[in-house]
Amino acid sequence: MAWFKRKEKGITTSTQEKKDTPKGLWYKSPTGKIVDAKELEKNYYVSPEDGYHVRIGSNEYFEILFDDNKYKELDEKLESKDPLKFEDTKKYPERLKAAQEKTKLKDAVRTAVGKSKGKDLVIACMDFSFIGGSMGSVVGEKIARAADYSLKKKIPFMIISKSGGARMMEAALSLMQLAKTSVKLAQLADAGIPYVSLCTDPTTGGTTASFAMLGDINISEPGALIGFAGPRVVKDTTGQDLPEGFQTSEFLLEHGFLDFITHRKDLKDRLNQYIDLITNQPLRA
Repeated sequence: MAWFKRKEKGITTSTQEKKDTPKGLWYKSPTGKIVDAKELEKNYYVSPEDGYHVRIGSNEYFEILFDDNKYKELDEKLESKDPLKFEDTKKYPERLKAAQEKTKLKDAVRTAVGKSKGKDLVIACMDFSFIGGSMGSVVGEKIARAADYSLKKKIPFMIISKSGGARMMEAALSLMQLAKTSVKLAQLADAGIPYVSLCTDPTTGGTTASFAMLGDINISEPGALIGFAGPRVVKDTTGQDLPEGFQTSEFLLEHGFLDFITHRKDLKDRLNQYIDLITNQPLRA
């Protein structure tokens, strides 16, 4: 005798009555580890099972680095235009609008000033979720203006890179941002104002070819992909097999491109420790 017997044939639950599992309760890391979303957030978005650093955006980095998550955003309403009338599978203005609606961001970088361990700090943080963190005119302009703010107020500057490179929809205008940002960072160097570059996963293309590698100190998170061209392109160009771990932050540290790698939970302490050392100030606890 069956324990349960269906009274009516077919599925009778209406769509409105169906219960879905809420999204975001669990996170699965690339190594297959399952982590509770709340636990992941408490651990600075790092998997406690395997140490995998989950990709996060400006909101999360600002929360980690600014005291009590308090900061003033700079140039927050700056948006890209379409001077080239670019169109591929979609018109560029349509692509921008779709990205803005999806991410609730204006473009691929946010800049802000606030206190970090009690002292002022300017941060420019890229968002990979906005068209792959690609660097267009707005990204270059906001970074340049943030550098100007640091220069005027004599405040240390930090850029958190997370980008696929130059934005093809802006062509040469995008490439011009490499020179613009590099000039601004040179001005900071001349004025003796510290600039820290944090390379996160991924940091590639024009970003790597400009501000990401121009820090007074260049640092990274564990396991981050950092390079100019992708591994396949490099292999096809050189005709050689690539070494194990090629273009990971650990590989770059070993070959002198980075000064150190830091776990995300230690980022705020190590960042401010370096700033205190370079500015010859007492170390903050």
